[in-house]
Amino acid sequence: MPATNLERTTTTTERDPRCVDLAVFELLHRARVILAKRDADMASNNRTDDKPQQAGVTTSFPYDRRIVERFMKAFPRARWNDERKAWFVPGKTAAQRVDRWFAQEAPDQETYGDQKGRDAFEFDPIRSPYLEPVDTDLRIRTPYSRTVVEELRAIPWAQWDEDLRVWHVPYRSYEELRRRWHAIEQAAHRNEPAARKRRQQERRNTDAGRAARMRSAERRRRRYPVSPEGLPPLGVPVSTDAYGIVVFTDITGELAESEALSVFYPHTDDRGMVWASWRHPNLDELVATWPARTDPGSAERRRGWWQPTIGELRPARRAARRKRMPGSVGRRGA
Repeated sequence: MPATNLERTTTTTERDPRCVDLAVFELLHRARVILAKRDADMASNNRTDDKPQQAGVTTSFPYDRRIVERFMKAFPRARWNDERKAWFVPGKTAAQRVDRWFAQEAPDQETYGDQKGRDAFEFDPIRSPYLEPVDTDLRIRTPYSRTVVEELRAIPWAQWDEDLRVWHVPYRSYEELRRRWHAIEQAAHRNEPAARKRRQQERRNTDAGRAARMRSAERRRRRYPVSPEGLPPLGVPVSTDAYGIVVFTDITGELAESEALSVFYPHTDDRGMVWASWRHPNLDELVATWPARTDPGSAERRRGWWQPTIGELRPARRAARRKRMPGSVGRRGA
């Protein structure tokens, strides 16, 4: 028999039926009320289709004995539908009444979840220099790590405090925090200043470390080889193979050394290249730059510079805009 009443549906998550899943409960508070026709309940109870249909609402929530007791006290006419695994509350105003009950129940569940998480922490606490328990929540302070930030953002109700420079995790999220704590603590250890310094010293003694230092020293010289037959325009942002978008400020005329060209600028052909000085462009210059309509060709690639494309200008403009924003030096995170 086709249903004629409006139905509102929400997806729930399969969890342990012996405990209250607060995240699911919050979803239920927003949308987990289903307006259902009596035909489904009549079919589950072996009723005939010729009997009058009854208005009502079908709803469900994770099982907890105390919640069920409060639900039955609020809705004494509610009946359990074993086929749908849901409760049916009869009445034309059942949807509004169930909505109000969920709205009243959600704060109580947060309090219950905080107390339950506080008890779990006292019974099996996380002992770490990165975690500080206080009366209201758990505070986490670690060296900056992208892994730490991603893990904490995945924890329900976790919030970053910009003033205190700590993460606040409520006690009701303790189980999820404990599940992710190993990855958080390992990432924090890796990003301790002493650990990072030790890794840097180890890399210094490798071929890759020495090559990186040589590239950094070359970059600090702010020079770039150009061909006298194809000099770049001065004061205009152009793209380069080695340093992205730059602004050439001067053509020094000094011959480029063959050794430097072979090591740092393999795109050159080592035939009479001269050094040109460069700097990074500012946001106004990048915004005023007109993008090329086509990608650079092989001749422009060999030349070493070309008019930037829109795909090159967009990330450069975003980076320049972030540098201009106040307070952009600090990074958000733990």
